[in-house]
Amino acid sequence: MRKNPSTTAPRDGGQPLLHQKAEQTQLFGTLKQFPIGLGHDIRMYACQRLNQVLADTQILYSLYKKHHWLMRGATFYSLHLMLDKHADEQLVLVDALAERIQSLGGVAVGDPRHVAELTSIPRPPDGVEKVPVMLSRLLDAHERILVDARAAAARLSEEQDEGSNDLLISQVVRTGEAQVWFLAEHLVDTPLVRV
Repeated sequence: MRKNPSTTAPRDGGQPLLHQKAEQTQLFGTLKQFPIGLGHDIRMYACQRLNQVLADTQILYSLYKKHHWLMRGATFYSLHLMLDKHADEQLVLVDALAERIQSLGGVAVGDPRHVAELTSIPRPPDGVEKVPVMLSRLLDAHERILVDARAAAARLSEEQDEGSNDLLISQVVRTGEAQVWFLAEHLVDTPLVRV
C-alpha cells in the first residue's frame, strides 16, 4: 500500500542543521556589482568611508550606554534619560549606515571586535569617570564623527553619490550636531544666584 506524501513525516524529523560551516560568500572590503548607476571606485570609496563612520557610531552608541548606566550626581535623572535617548538615536544611525553600505554592494562592519579595530575613537577607562569627563568624552567622539562625515560627504557629492551624501549630512551630521548641543549645554559653568 502506498502512503500519502502529505501525511508522511520528513526523513530528518525537522531536526535543525546545527554547527554549519562554510567559506565566506563575500569578504569584507569587497563589492558586489549592483546596477545603481555608480562605478566601482566610488562605491568602494563610499563603503570604506561609511564603514569608518559606522564603526565610530557603534562605539559612540556604546559610550552613550556606558555613561547612561554610570551617570552620577544631582543631574543623574535628566542626564540618564538624555543619554539613553541619544543612544537610541545613534542606534538608528548604525542601522541606516549599515544598510547603505549593503545597498552599495559592500559589507558592513558588524562584529564588535572588528569595530574596535577600525574605530578612531579612543577607548575609555573601564571604570567610572566624573560626569563632566564622561560628557567631554562623548563630545570628542561626536566631533571625530562629524569631521569625518563632512569630509566624506563632500567627496561623495563630487562623485554624484548623493544617496551616501544625504545619509551623512541629513542623518549623521544633523543628529550629531543636535546631540552635541544638548551635551555641551550641560558643561556650562552656571554661576550661583544669591538672593
